[in-house]
Amino acid sequence: MAQIELKDITKTYIVGENTIRAVEGISLEIEKGEFVSIIGHSGSGKTTLLSIMGGILEPTSGKVFVNGTDIYSLSEEKLAEYRAVEIGYIFQFASLLPVLTAKENLLLPTIFRPKGSPADGDEKRAIEYLTLVGLGDKIDSYPSQLSGGQQRRVAIARALMNRPSVILADEPTGDLDEETEAEVMELFRKINREQNITFILVTHSSDLAKEATRRFKMAQGRIQEISGA
Repeated sequence: MAQIELKDITKTYIVGENTIRAVEGISLEIEKGEFVSIIGHSGSGKTTLLSIMGGILEPTSGKVFVNGTDIYSLSEEKLAEYRAVEIGYIFQFASLLPVLTAKENLLLPTIFRPKGSPADGDEKRAIEYLTLVGLGDKIDSYPSQLSGGQQRRVAIARALMNRPSVILADEPTGDLDEETEAEVMELFRKINREQNITFILVTHSSDLAKEATRRFKMAQGRIQEISGA
């Protein structure tokens, strides 16, 4: 059984008298531990597809199965639990809260875990993940005291806090210089390899897309696997 299975996913929007098909008839299977990239121009539908997989945006039609469960058949409470526990999100900007330290920013996602989840060990795990991303000496630093690359590393560590099985990364290096971008991608590969977390990377960069073990291209809401990945 695939970890993520999309069956004939479509997402349409009505804008005035026009119907916009952001995603059109996509079927796709992703196995546990894969590193997948989805490349496409702005407006191709790749971010919409990522949001559908993450339980953020319900498709107009089609099914999304994660470990055999149709996530959009779940109650709102269970769907929120899926987003909080199974999925780690990394966006284009780090979006750290400036009044919180690095460690405190990592503890934020734990608020959204199901009621009754044990909190013991959260602070220890936050320190472990900051150390994993090379920021063991920046635990009590505020975002203003960190470089852009360091802030991005905090955001990566934050995405790991609830021990997700899938990381969804949407243009995660778009505002970084080439050297820092390479460091972040190496960190993604390390986490994917050592922790067997599935990575789905959305990017407009063909160079970044090549880092994945499977590559797809989106255009006009449709997806096609790139051979030779």
